[in-house]
Amino acid sequence: MNATKKGFIPVMLTPFKNNGDIDYDGLTNLTELYLNAGAAGLFANCLSSEMYELEDEERLQLIKHVIKIAGTAIPVVATGTFGGPVSKQADFIKRVRDTGADAVILITSLLADQDESDEVFEGRVFDLFSQTEDIPLGFYECPEPYKRLLKPEQLIKFAKTGRIIYHKDTCLDINQVREKLKAEEVNPEFGLYDAYMGHAVESLKAGSAGLSCIQGNFFPELIVWLCDHYADEALTQEVNEVQKFLIDNMGVMHSVYPIIAKYWLTKRGLDISTITRRNVGVFKPSVRTQIDDLYGNYTKLKSDIGIGSYL
Repeated sequence: MNATKKGFIPVMLTPFKNNGDIDYDGLTNLTELYLNAGAAGLFANCLSSEMYELEDEERLQLIKHVIKIAGTAIPVVATGTFGGPVSKQADFIKRVRDTGADAVILITSLLADQDESDEVFEGRVFDLFSQTEDIPLGFYECPEPYKRLLKPEQLIKFAKTGRIIYHKDTCLDINQVREKLKAEEVNPEFGLYDAYMGHAVESLKAGSAGLSCIQGNFFPELIVWLCDHYADEALTQEVNEVQKFLIDNMGVMHSVYPIIAKYWLTKRGLDISTITRRNVGVFKPSVRTQIDDLYGNYTKLKSDIGIGSYL
């Protein structure tokens, strides 16, 4: 998934009906929103998708639906590890691959407990490699159930095998990102996609393949614009303005997420509910006011830098 052109990989939401079932019509519209905004790929069945609140068959059907809507336009990656023995995780990786996913994502914190060593973790990764044949894989440093960050030397070691083509990085440390990007030197197919918008421009300039952030569930076209123009000297002022906007508004977009992202999308005209299966707290009026203000500020930013919406 690495490419000279930087790309935005959305961490997809899952729309639900009022009865809690997956809303596949809403998922179609959401997928089309990402596509129309210029996403370079899709990350289905991730934490933003409420993957831990889905049953295995729901996970597979959700992935299949996203792939059906995306067609061959862009690659789709999806999580395939949910704990248990390596053999069980390998089996589900194969089932996810059979949906048509371009790569299957490994959750780092589900391959070893928090008190287990790097050696144990690495052993299980290589065991998974051997049990999943030649399936393209990726890593996600998911914060749940705990955040297990890959050390740069680990990522480089795994990339050397040729099996790892995608990494969603959540270390929040630009110096660590720079070290991890050395994995591209040993595997030209490898791409690191940064989740942290506090150093988005620095990360892209350092060589990241793109961005994969929750902010893309609010304004995907803005993240695409940043990936396209981060190095455009004629737009330095606008790029700096976008980076500042992302930093200044980081807090509110993490409040009762993903409820707040679904509410934002209804303001944009998407016909989905704000229902979540994941208990993320109460959507208080004060937070609603903050997101309403953000919507106004974003509308002005779009006008200032000259980009449009896709709804």
